[in-house]
Amino acid sequence: MTRLSVNINKVATLRNARGENNPDLVHFALVCEKAGADGITVHPRPDERHIRRADVPLLKKAIATELNIEGYPSDDFISLVLDVKPTQVTLVPDAPGQLTSNHGWDVIANLDMLRAIIARFKEAGIRVSVFVDPDPEQVHHAQIAGADRVELYTKSYADLYEADREAAIAPFVEAAEAARIAGLGLNAGHDLSLVNLEYFHERIPWTDEVSIGHAIICDALYLGIEETIRRYQECLDN
Repeated sequence: MTRLSVNINKVATLRNARGENNPDLVHFALVCEKAGADGITVHPRPDERHIRRADVPLLKKAIATELNIEGYPSDDFISLVLDVKPTQVTLVPDAPGQLTSNHGWDVIANLDMLRAIIARFKEAGIRVSVFVDPDPEQVHHAQIAGADRVELYTKSYADLYEADREAAIAPFVEAAEAARIAGLGLNAGHDLSLVNLEYFHERIPWTDEVSIGHAIICDALYLGIEETIRRYQECLDN
């Protein structure tokens, strides 16, 4: 079964626009769970422009499903993750002021650094996923670094999907097969949507988890969050 983790960064962006607590991030996460989400994802950044550090322990305490914390493994991020102990941490190679994630790790070049950080998280009982481009060599080295899973960066799939979905999915199938051979769990995320998710899942049904935020929040403006989550789960059920 492929699990749906809802990234709630954009909800925090809306809250922060007024400097108050509306919408209430914790309440929204609980509504997502009630509607059928299998997990909640947050990506706290150094400038706290959406998720704030103070949000993370409140979410961990409140939700009943899995909490996935994404981010660049700075000292502050490592400290936060070790304090909160989410189910999963996803390591991404974001620069401090980066608008959104736009590439996976060069695991080969950063192998020693990633190996040391992954070991710290695993010692604390936290599942570790490494954000990578759809490249079998990077997947292989994530396994060498000690990761439990890789998360495939799916923007190139989403960008090419409508023009040529076979060409779009081909490198992801290859990378996903490499993950399966290496004994790694498989996550995927970035620009997955109601347009392209079902086909991705059809071709790579052994995906453990998809993490989706921007598209879900956009769809929820028209459909409501409950109906939106129902439709995304339907894509995964099919």
